[in-house]
Amino acid sequence: MNPLDTLMWLLNFPAAHGYAMVFIAGFSILGLFAMSVRAASPGGELRAIRAREGLLRPEEQARGQVGGRILRVFFRILAFVMLGSLVIGILSLTGVPVTRAYIHDNGRPTTATMDGDWVTFTTAEGVEYTLESNFFTPAVYPDRDSYLPSGSPVVVRYLASHPQAFVIDSTQTPR
Repeated sequence: MNPLDTLMWLLNFPAAHGYAMVFIAGFSILGLFAMSVRAASPGGELRAIRAREGLLRPEEQARGQVGGRILRVFFRILAFVMLGSLVIGILSLTGVPVTRAYIHDNGRPTTATMDGDWVTFTTAEGVEYTLESNFFTPAVYPDRDSYLPSGSPVVVRYLASHPQAFVIDSTQTPR
């Protein structure tokens, strides 16, 4: 298993769902960053007042800080993941092949059929996949704007270790 294949598979999700990812990430980033500030941890302000007044024992103060710090770090990491997803989604919507070029160059070719926005293909191992090729972020490379009629056979390239990451090869027609 190639680690770069796994990375492209992970990055392909926000790239393949660009329109939804822009909205999900765009609205959730503000809340996640707000949750990652010190005052957002449960009882954070009350704990600070009690510590300042000397009403908080040292063992309580340390315990509260660790839990709040872990929670803030978690929300901060999640916010940066969503920020990355937002950037990948925007790039994908504007036509930048974030993961498509890698999948096209390193993927296994196979014949597939299209039914609307859905592509059905069978891998070399015999597993059949029916995956979406979204209207806003089509899984077509190198010519993203090529016309592919519904019901027509197409050539699909997929990553062998992660067949969910695929592109429709617009330079080939099945023989």
